[in-house]
Amino acid sequence: MPGRTVAHHGRISARYVRGFGAAVIAVAALITAANAGPARAEDPAPPAQHAVQGR
Repeated sequence: MPGRTVAHHGRISARYVRGFGAAVIAVAALITAANAGPARAEDPAPPAQHAVQGR
């Protein structure tokens, strides 16, 4: 095809190197997120006490 360059045997195209690098970064981010654990919640506020009106 015109406009396409032929890859030399034994060399990896820069396009594939960038794709592989992006995949490695994505996997590392997913592993880090999976091992991060749940976020800590603040201490819950005490339950509001409602006045009970007698009938």
